[in-house]
Amino acid sequence: MDRAVKKAKKLIGEITPPPDKSISHRAIMFASIAKGVSRIKNFLWAKDPLSSLNAMRLLGVEIKVTDSEIMVHGKGLHSLSEPENVIDCGNSGTTIRLLSGILAGQSFLSILTGDDSLRQRPMKRIIEPLRLMGADIRGRAEDRFPPVVIKGGNLKGINYKMPVASAQVKSAILLAGIYAEGETSVTEPHKSRDHTERMLKTMGVDLIVKENTVKIIPPADKLSSFDIAIPNDFSSAAFFIGGACIVPASEILIKNVCLNETRTGFIEVLKTMGATIEILNIREQAGEPVGDILVKTATELKATTVKGEIIPRLIDEFPILCVVATQAEGTTLIRDAKDLRAKESDRIKAMTTELRKMGVPVKEFEDGVEIKGPCGLKSAEVYSYNDHRIAMALSIAGLIAEGETVIKDSDCVDISFPHFYNLLERLQR
Repeated sequence: MDRAVKKAKKLIGEITPPPDKSISHRAIMFASIAKGVSRIKNFLWAKDPLSSLNAMRLLGVEIKVTDSEIMVHGKGLHSLSEPENVIDCGNSGTTIRLLSGILAGQSFLSILTGDDSLRQRPMKRIIEPLRLMGADIRGRAEDRFPPVVIKGGNLKGINYKMPVASAQVKSAILLAGIYAEGETSVTEPHKSRDHTERMLKTMGVDLIVKENTVKIIPPADKLSSFDIAIPNDFSSAAFFIGGACIVPASEILIKNVCLNETRTGFIEVLKTMGATIEILNIREQAGEPVGDILVKTATELKATTVKGEIIPRLIDEFPILCVVATQAEGTTLIRDAKDLRAKESDRIKAMTTELRKMGVPVKEFEDGVEIKGPCGLKSAEVYSYNDHRIAMALSIAGLIAEGETVIKDSDCVDISFPHFYNLLERLQR
């Protein structure tokens, strides 16, 4: 499906973004290996988290859905069932990578695959450490891609230094570490999102975090069930934050957003650029900081340089940051983001190619982009690459472009944000 977006005069109103995708994945998977019944409220009913829910059902977990909550009848660490068929992880990198860590500790055979996009995502980054721990695991094309075949059990703890910061890889190793004999530690070059660490602690795992190193102290022989109300997703809110910054005369209040500091690098960067953003009503929910975000049109945006340790904390916000940069005075430089080439699409190439169509002077590097602004955007027919974040970022770009911008295959937003276009239309004046 294609979507036409026209220039907006302003964005005004109050919205609540969808539930957090990262936490939804973890809640379903972790509840499944806990002992007892866990209750999950405000789960994200989108394609990616549903891949995790369906995967756990295939592994023998009873999951009941009501109008108000999901009840997961956890089977404990060692009582998952061998699946009768291949597990389809859809488009979800989180599902296939975190589930690999869990399955590395099981004694049976599992095969994980996904859609065309997922089958091109790098898997060696999890296969190598899990193999070092003793799992019999292999992937297609010399372990580079899915499908992934796992025969787990009898794991040993390792001390692993990750070459690239990645919450998915870190989580896979930590989950395998729960099943391993001896201590398991993971060290990242820069700190990535820490939802796994937070949730495992609440479930009774003896886990030590020191700077960029996370260590699991054995034995983690039992995980406690839990009740959780999932906060709303910062990465989904980011598109409206960016839109309010650059569409004239805008003011948006975004409610009940997860403000975990490992996720909010985008706000830090926007503030250095001169954005008008205020955080209100800060509180804690499900072990995570939560608040409301008030965003008004920036009177003047200045270009900036984004690199180094902040990149993992805004990795999902790269596409919308590129759009905001088109309206900043000067040259914005984003580097150290090579991992973006291995997401649902090659996001560096995708944003470079499509923004050029809209008249943006953008230079592509192997690990980032350079964007000169401010510049007037022109309408164009642009492609989503079946990547939800590319589609949403280009839709925001369409709000400041002359004429009508058409986003091809825009329905990929259903992966994380099924009601994105309804909210966008509601805010336009």
